[in-house]
Amino acid sequence: MRDPLSALSDAFTAFLFGKVETTRLPVRTSTGQAQAVYLPTAAPGLGDSGVIIGREVYSGKGYIYDPFQLYGQQLPAPHWLVLGESGNGKSALEKTYVLRQLRFRDRQVVVLDAQGEDGVGEWNLIAQELGLTPIRLDPTSALNGGIRLNPLDPAITTTGQLALLRTIIEVAMGHGLDERSGFALKVAHAYVNETATDRQPVLMDIVDQLRHPEPESAEAMNVDIDDVRAWGLDVALVLDRLVDGDLRGMFDGSTSAGIDLDAPLIVFDLSHIDRNSIAMPILMAIVGVWLEHTWIRPDRKKRIFLVEEAWHIINSPFVAQLFQRLLKFGRRLGLSFVAVVHHLSDVVDGAAAREAAAILKMASTRTIYAQKADEARATGLVLGLPRWAVEIIPTLTPGIAVWDVNGNVQVVKHLITEAERPLVFTDRAMTESSTSDLLPEDVRAAELEAEQRAARIENQQRLNESSESTVA
Repeated sequence: MRDPLSALSDAFTAFLFGKVETTRLPVRTSTGQAQAVYLPTAAPGLGDSGVIIGREVYSGKGYIYDPFQLYGQQLPAPHWLVLGESGNGKSALEKTYVLRQLRFRDRQVVVLDAQGEDGVGEWNLIAQELGLTPIRLDPTSALNGGIRLNPLDPAITTTGQLALLRTIIEVAMGHGLDERSGFALKVAHAYVNETATDRQPVLMDIVDQLRHPEPESAEAMNVDIDDVRAWGLDVALVLDRLVDGDLRGMFDGSTSAGIDLDAPLIVFDLSHIDRNSIAMPILMAIVGVWLEHTWIRPDRKKRIFLVEEAWHIINSPFVAQLFQRLLKFGRRLGLSFVAVVHHLSDVVDGAAAREAAAILKMASTRTIYAQKADEARATGLVLGLPRWAVEIIPTLTPGIAVWDVNGNVQVVKHLITEAERPLVFTDRAMTESSTSDLLPEDVRAAELEAEQRAARIENQQRLNESSESTVA
């Protein structure tokens, strides 16, 4: 109980200066007890309709993402960029995402599989699980009944054919076609399309016409026929590589029958193509344009076009221009383009910086796995990530990534079910024992050899220790 003098003093002070706050002694407690005082808070999610990705790390909430559900509301474009160092979970994310999307009846996926494992593409297991056969583009087997894609397939418009021919040549030459070479190619293509009426025109027809142009093509421009032949010589040499060079057999004939463009999953296995050769961007350009004219249709299906090693596309100005048009066109027909690259510097510092920037701008969803600190800073600068996200990217563990969905930035842990795990695990060559497929007696022989080797090493160590003690 307070004494009368203190009470009188407080009353007089309050009368002169107003009410005085009561001084409270501090309360000492633990964080475990104090957390009950504060209500839990979490960033807003992306809704509850779509494909489950995993859990948001800080709140533990389920993370659901679907570009088709979000398009027009939270997403201005359905395209997606996936970045990160190898071994952090990009492949697992792509594969589980596709498997979960295919549970919807109106979804269809095409994958350009540029990674290889055990002599086949990474997506081979998933294709087998779904009862499908990948379309394997392989120059070594193309002449023996392998798959062919015809750049002059009548399913592609004449304008699209000419654009594709120009792209193939410009990628191979490393520069754009000049006006004279472009004219020679145009007149050769026009002549072949007019005369090859009873069959599919093929690349060899273009090469022959470039080497032996018709007099009418020279007369139309009032130039000498030898000039037209000279203008088209370099073009003919480049196309000859597809007809009789290291890419022979894949593009120099009619499109192979039996390619099921209505299958829920279509996998183009490019794992037998040298990733560092000029063949890879040429191949991706041909497949991309061929799909644009034969696969994408106004039938209300939602389509996903996933490209591994996408820097082959984005880093070539000519191929990037083709895919940029495909992306713009695809938004009207329900196409989501998914580009998977290791480093953003592979793209923005390349020869196609302007085209790359345009494609990156279309990707409203960006998923970034662990990167080194300097790469993370460069990525954050280009993509406009908040500082806190840039700082944690180098610390992310495998399976955890920063997701930026049109400015909604969250840290997400990707979850894989036990049923999915054997289909998405891509490190068998590094982790499985080499004796896993041997017979029991072979396994025992391998174990015995390992024991003998260990014994020899141990004996050698003892001899070394003995000699050292003798010297001492």
